[in-house]
Amino acid sequence: MAEAVDFSQRVSRASFVPWLRRILFYAALLMLWQVIAMSGIWPDYLFPGPFAVLGAIITGFSSGLYLQAIGISLSRLAIGYSISLGVGLVLGLLIGRNRILEETVGSLILGLQALPSVCWLPLAILWLGLTEQAIIFVVIMGALFSITLGVDAGVKNTNPIYLKAARNMGARDVALYSQVILPAALPAIINGLKQGWTFAWRSLMAGELIFFTLSLGNLLQTGRDLNDASQVMAVMVVIIIIGVAIDVLIFGPIERSVRDRWGLTR
Repeated sequence: MAEAVDFSQRVSRASFVPWLRRILFYAALLMLWQVIAMSGIWPDYLFPGPFAVLGAIITGFSSGLYLQAIGISLSRLAIGYSISLGVGLVLGLLIGRNRILEETVGSLILGLQALPSVCWLPLAILWLGLTEQAIIFVVIMGALFSITLGVDAGVKNTNPIYLKAARNMGARDVALYSQVILPAALPAIINGLKQGWTFAWRSLMAGELIFFTLSLGNLLQTGRDLNDASQVMAVMVVIIIIGVAIDVLIFGPIERSVRDRWGLTR
């Protein structure tokens, strides 16, 4: 009984220490930020302190402006990322299992992955104009290739023994993919989806900077036009919080579930 209590105390202490470190780190970071802001190296309108940025965040949310902008940006992200997810899964599966597609389409996707997503922005404007569709197109192109390559890598790294055993048991076509290949490739696929989400989020912000409707990217542009660094930093903080929240609340549980399923938990 005493050993069980001691073990639970060690586990509780081990889980508390990382949070304490984070709190101390961010507290020190905020203090450093405040000291630099008060030093007078830059004027207040160029380098505001954390309290000024916090005030801008409170004002933005209390007015409802930030909530509307977040809703619009996330809806665009959801549409673009969903399309990328569907197309990327199919392309990755096909490329991973077909040598001809790997040598042709696969090499093209590998090359396009090296292209920064912002490079699609001028083409999107030429093809679609300054529209919602142009922004969603940039989001799709930003996420698609990362997802495709993640699925492709997972499929290629599937243990051949699994495939041979499944075929010997009569698994073919759809059953082989759904019951063997996809589950085995899941860790790599999750990494591809997470990377694709990161690129989609960045692509969205780049696209919204040139499209003058209410959105997080447009609030950044407005802050710059008004020489309001407090608003720019406030929106940046909101963007970071949303990114971390999605990672913690969506991808984090999925990754933990996959690690537990495959016995990879440390």
